[in-house]
Amino acid sequence: MTDTIKSPNAEAKPGGGDNKPKPITTLRDWLDHLAARDRLAVIRPGVSLQFELAAIAKVFDGVKATLFPSPGGHAVPVLSGLVSDRQWIADAMGVEAGEVLARYQDAASKPLPWKEVPSAPVQEVVHREVDLVKQLPMPTHNEHDNGAYITAGLFITRNPVTGVQNVSIHRLQVSGPNRLGALLLPRHTHMFYEMAERAGQPLDVAIVIGVDPLTLLSSQAIAPIDFDELTIAGALHGKPLPVVKCVTNDLRVPAEAEIVVEGRLLPQVREPEGPFGEFPQYYGERADRHVIEVTAVTQRKDAMFHTIVGGGLEHLLLGGIPREATLLAHLRRSFPNVRDVHLARGGVCRYHLYVQIAKRQEGEAKNVMMGAFAGHYDVKHVIVVDEDVDIHNPAEVEWAVATRFQADRDLVIVPESQGSKLDPSTRNGVGAKMGMDATMPLDADEMKFKRIRVPGEELVDVKKAVGSVPSAAWRKALGA
Repeated sequence: MTDTIKSPNAEAKPGGGDNKPKPITTLRDWLDHLAARDRLAVIRPGVSLQFELAAIAKVFDGVKATLFPSPGGHAVPVLSGLVSDRQWIADAMGVEAGEVLARYQDAASKPLPWKEVPSAPVQEVVHREVDLVKQLPMPTHNEHDNGAYITAGLFITRNPVTGVQNVSIHRLQVSGPNRLGALLLPRHTHMFYEMAERAGQPLDVAIVIGVDPLTLLSSQAIAPIDFDELTIAGALHGKPLPVVKCVTNDLRVPAEAEIVVEGRLLPQVREPEGPFGEFPQYYGERADRHVIEVTAVTQRKDAMFHTIVGGGLEHLLLGGIPREATLLAHLRRSFPNVRDVHLARGGVCRYHLYVQIAKRQEGEAKNVMMGAFAGHYDVKHVIVVDEDVDIHNPAEVEWAVATRFQADRDLVIVPESQGSKLDPSTRNGVGAKMGMDATMPLDADEMKFKRIRVPGEELVDVKKAVGSVPSAAWRKALGA
């Protein structure tokens, strides 16, 4: 085990140039931005932490973020729905909606190392005697959830050998005053834990609650091992992310965060965790899982607690947009004619991928499908369409399948392949993948696949087209 810690890519430059408007780099500035645009609902004080808070947040999902003062009588307010719309994420980046993936790709390719500071707002209050239930307002969301969960905590660990940090988000069940149950899927955090466990050592963790939207988004990057996702946050901000050393371990955490829960994953310890309502709109099952012993809680004096309601738009978009950016870059390395990708909401922004291509030769769409399956194991169904199909409109994609796809020649099935363990239709994560080629044949008769259109429809000015006579007086308008 090593005590060193490193921020990679120390010579990297910030990406993205001078964006106007500027990206939003603090949570408080983001709340001001939302409030100024009537996108923040302040809920009546005293809402119950059990179900009622989540119910209200879900009703406002995608329409307004929600702020809950004194939930359950707790002094710390709760926030939810902070990034539950694609346009909001574009606003946070300071770009147009169509530029979100390109901006994210640019930040991931030009990471900016963080800058350590000696003190930080997130350590204004330090609790070394930990009682999570008393100190944090943790909601219970869904009907059969096994109690309260931390759902929006950036889960920071580091490689026990190289010292490079990793950032992700995991569901964390409150199991006792200083104890959390954690679901670790087979990614980098799990690899680091196995390395520490083999050495008989705990793995230090820091759970960061309440950050700006771009730091939140950076945590979901599909990055290689030994790549600190906080460097993507810096690139998205256009300046180094300030971080501070934890009080009970050597991890570095965002200095402007609201709350940090410090602790360690215990070796050779497993305890029951779950069920919990997950992004596929089903419950993740109960099982023996990893355990965190909490060593300290630090926070701002006026801290706020962020919670993500499982399966809501915030949950889906946080995972979907970074995956889209990664998959687009991955596919373009082999297929430069890939124009765009979209992880559809109907596929929980994980399982259904739509790919738009400028088709060059027959059979190419099937190669694109296989490339997409290799891009991330969560991808279950891929539909490839032509440039004239709007992949952000599910009706357009369905229309392409209805009129350009034949199952006997355009269908690809890959049985017994790795998928998502949270997909209940799989066998512990093993299932089938399906690809559909919904592109036109290159040698098709021009008129056979020509889309109908009314000349001039795109030029119609609706305000000018509607007369001044009320619609109820239609007889008079016609001279009847």
